[in-house]
Amino acid sequence: MNTKIAIIGAGISGISVAKLLKEIGCDVIVFEKEKQIGGLVKCSIEGNVLFHRVGGHVFNTRIQKVDDWFWRNFNKDKEFVLTKRNAQIWMNNNYIGYPIENYLYKLNGTQISKIISELLLINSLVSKDIKRNENIDNFDNFLKSNFGNTLYELYFKPYNYKLWQTELTSIPLPWLEDKLPMPKVSDIFLNNITKKEEQNMVHSSFFYPLKGGSSFIVEKLSNNICIERNSDINLIQYIENKWKINEKFYDSVIFTGDVRTLHDIIQINDQNVINCCNKVKHLISNGTSNALCYVDDSDLSWLYLPELNTKSHRIIFTGNFSPNNNSDKRLTCTVEFSGIVSEKKMKETLVNLPGNLKPIAFNNEPNSYVIQQMDTRSLISNLKSSLKPYKFYLLGRFAEWEYYNMDKAIEAAINLTENSFKI
Repeated sequence: MNTKIAIIGAGISGISVAKLLKEIGCDVIVFEKEKQIGGLVKCSIEGNVLFHRVGGHVFNTRIQKVDDWFWRNFNKDKEFVLTKRNAQIWMNNNYIGYPIENYLYKLNGTQISKIISELLLINSLVSKDIKRNENIDNFDNFLKSNFGNTLYELYFKPYNYKLWQTELTSIPLPWLEDKLPMPKVSDIFLNNITKKEEQNMVHSSFFYPLKGGSSFIVEKLSNNICIERNSDINLIQYIENKWKINEKFYDSVIFTGDVRTLHDIIQINDQNVINCCNKVKHLISNGTSNALCYVDDSDLSWLYLPELNTKSHRIIFTGNFSPNNNSDKRLTCTVEFSGIVSEKKMKETLVNLPGNLKPIAFNNEPNSYVIQQMDTRSLISNLKSSLKPYKFYLLGRFAEWEYYNMDKAIEAAINLTENSFKI
């Protein structure tokens, strides 16, 4: 008899693990509370143009098993376009290249002088074999220790505060591993002198669906997967070594929803599980607000907005990712705001941003960015351990409380399949 598995949530994590489990012969059903699948990567059509309702999601990876599995499911040449990343920063009404440390020569003389002095001091500490990050446990101190106070105050502090809307000292450094720039001071100087473009970022180039945006990815992966849409699961019961959901029984559950809600919906005669569920219900997250806009033609892909006099933190030029994202009028983009911002406030902000923006549609997403604190990982780890004997697993950004991009979400799905189910 095939293992029967219930998956809660049809975002990229839920659909990926459903596809992986079906490939090895499991009997899988996915429950999705919305009519449309995709979670944070879903798109819609507004005014005849494509709207990434929560940012702009692309695919690229340095994880070989993710790359191999992904392209077994898609035709790279016919279904995707390869796009070169062109990111910039908008400061003082000027465009500055990204990452900012490679474009210091674009700043004014006083700023450059201070930054050079601070970087030389950092380099002297490194040359004395003093490790910059050895005793650093939070994001704020990491930025100061690696880039100096001037760059910190000019760019890193305001941008990251706008994005995360929390004190950077409360964000643990391990959470941001593989997401942080780690340039050598010598490389910063060399890149500014030679004006060499950054090639080491994961998304220096990326793949993007020719049609349908990131919704195309989850829709194609979901082929032949049983999905019950408009199915908001509010009770999961453990009865006689099985999980009961909607009057049916399952051998295992994979939960990709918001882990903070688990204490309300899970019923099990294990006080340790209940206690662990209760301990994660106060985790912190941010929502995002997005405005789909017409914008003047450019070759940009991302534009970062660090200055605190504008509420938006970035513009994503999704219209440049594929020509099919646009109508026959103008190029389109998505302007992203951290937190829930009113349509009126978004419109007021758009007037002061570059590109002659004209709004088409708006969206508020209550939860899109997870924020870890010093004890978050241990709380999630304890909860996972308490649930594992019952074959109940957490997967995805809001279940594992990890800031997964698409490739990391797929990697987590692959790892769960390999480690917890027979292949």
